[in-house]
Amino acid sequence: MTTAGEDVRRRLTGMAGWAPSGRLAVPVIVGLVIAANLVGVGTVVVLLLGVEGDRGSTGRAEVLWAAAAYLAVALPLAVLAGLGRQRATNRWLTAGRGPTVEEARQALRLPLDTALVAAVVWLLGAVLMGAVAALTFPDALVGARVAVAVLLGGVVTAGVTYLLVARAARAVTARALAAHPPAGALTLGVRIRLLLTWGLTSGVPMVGVVLLYLDPSNPDGPGRAAVVFLVVVALLVGALATVLTARAVGQPLRDLRRAVQQVGAGDYAVDVVVDDAGEIGLLQEGVNSMAAGLAERERLRDLFGRHVGTTVAQRALATGVSLGGEERTVAALFVDVAGSTALVRRTGPEEMVGLLNRFFGVVVDAIEDEGGLVNKFEGDAALCVFGAPADHPDPAGAALRAARRICDAVATAGEVDVGVGVACGRVWAGQVGAASRLEYTVIGDPVNEAARLTDLAKEHPGRAVASEPTVLTAAPGEQVHWQADREVHLRGRDEPTRTWVRVR
Repeated sequence: MTTAGEDVRRRLTGMAGWAPSGRLAVPVIVGLVIAANLVGVGTVVVLLLGVEGDRGSTGRAEVLWAAAAYLAVALPLAVLAGLGRQRATNRWLTAGRGPTVEEARQALRLPLDTALVAAVVWLLGAVLMGAVAALTFPDALVGARVAVAVLLGGVVTAGVTYLLVARAARAVTARALAAHPPAGALTLGVRIRLLLTWGLTSGVPMVGVVLLYLDPSNPDGPGRAAVVFLVVVALLVGALATVLTARAVGQPLRDLRRAVQQVGAGDYAVDVVVDDAGEIGLLQEGVNSMAAGLAERERLRDLFGRHVGTTVAQRALATGVSLGGEERTVAALFVDVAGSTALVRRTGPEEMVGLLNRFFGVVVDAIEDEGGLVNKFEGDAALCVFGAPADHPDPAGAALRAARRICDAVATAGEVDVGVGVACGRVWAGQVGAASRLEYTVIGDPVNEAARLTDLAKEHPGRAVASEPTVLTAAPGEQVHWQADREVHLRGRDEPTRTWVRVR
């Protein structure tokens, strides 16, 4: 399964000339600009098909010669101006380094700057062509019509230029935004793009049709061919503009949808490529920030759960933490390694740590499988609780089963010898410590009793000893694994304790 970020990278790097990964391809950009200008020229030709006047073809010839002369001068200058902006971006791309803030801003403005250059060229051309037409045709309104027609062609050219260059430079936009993510300053947002598409698909064609019918130099109205040709050009330009806008908006939204679904499934390894300088780019950056924040929160949750126990962590996240607690009936299990002092002398501290980790792994698995909580590790011992902080249907039975499982696993491994003591009763369970440092614990006689029984268990063959109330409280199915033993006086307790031991 690939991430949304990998899908976008593959899409960007696989455009074969549309989005060169190393540097902007000069022939591609120049070719796109020429194509956009040809679209504009086609629009102007259609709008000027019906130009008539007393000087007829002579006037048209002079206008065409003026247009050719202007293009011969203006186009090379415009190309040089555009390439100058493009070379500034190519410098840091070729060097293989990240852009500065100014370089990134300049790279993001490349489509808009290219479109503005085209717009200026056509605006000056509209003024020149209008003046020449006004001088060569008797009817001065013909000059205005020519100027408006060229101006409309310029609108089409600038719009198509922006859409094409923005598409071609998408990979460069992604690199610029990767170095300097969007921070709220939008270049051209979705609203402007949609308005631009409307202008190319509806605005310019409709104005052109109106001009053809209102042309005072052609009172009979435009010919059928001119109208049909204008409609065909409008359809083609509209289709191109709509496809480019739809891809510019739709593809990132599909990537974002996949990324959000990935996050919703619990996979926070999301890296959406930020390749848009507008609202979509802000949204892409927002999804990345959200995924990073959720991943960090999940890591903290995991660390929190490892340190205090999963049930304690879940309870704290749900209700908060504070000093205080509640009285509950629990079963306490205390397990301790026998002869740990001699063992550490024999193995050394480093090997002893590895041995204890393997031992505690057995303890944690046994306790959590029975629904208990490993409350704390105390050197080579561990205190485990059943019935706090979450309720347990059979805390005593679960503690006894866990004790048997731990003894069997330790005996099978043969690395250490242990004693396990189990007791149950009423305890206080909750957070103790200070406001800045809390710890969940249980305090009460059953905890002390379990610790004392552990010392007895180390001398018993079954290595597990439980208090009589614990065994009698457990479900009948568990009692058959235990038998009554003797009555003992535990240190720190006034009354004697009736013990039960595990049946071998």
